[in-house]
Amino acid sequence: MKIRIIAVGRQKASPAKELCAEYLRRMKWDVAVREIDSPKAGTSVQEAPLILKELEKQPSLVVALDERGETLSSPAFANKLSGWQHAAPSNTVTFLIGGADGFDNSVRKKSGFLLSFGKQTWPHMLVRVMLLEQLYRAQQIIAGHPYHRQ
Repeated sequence: MKIRIIAVGRQKASPAKELCAEYLRRMKWDVAVREIDSPKAGTSVQEAPLILKELEKQPSLVVALDERGETLSSPAFANKLSGWQHAAPSNTVTFLIGGADGFDNSVRKKSGFLLSFGKQTWPHMLVRVMLLEQLYRAQQIIAGHPYHRQ
């Protein structure tokens, strides 16, 4: 399975960046992270064309991390990801992480699924860690590895 993560903003040296690197190192799937520079004090309207341009580069099933999205348990996420793997163009799933203002409606409309990590607001740099951990957990659930405990 190929996974792309398109994220607004660049990670600076931090514990969050180190955790991202650790989960990427553990992954057996092909995972690529593409960081998009946001215009200074950029809004979701300004960021939308940059995100949409990245989406045009490779056909894939698009999942936007959005507060309006569906919340899933880890096993349900693993199950959905397994299904997406077979349904996605080029066997590629692209996850979108927006900037401080989230996504413009034009980006939401291009998404095949809206995923939420809950009703709270999370810093987008922390969301990267959370997504990578859930992807790693899903990989382990699908493989039958005991990393995830019920």
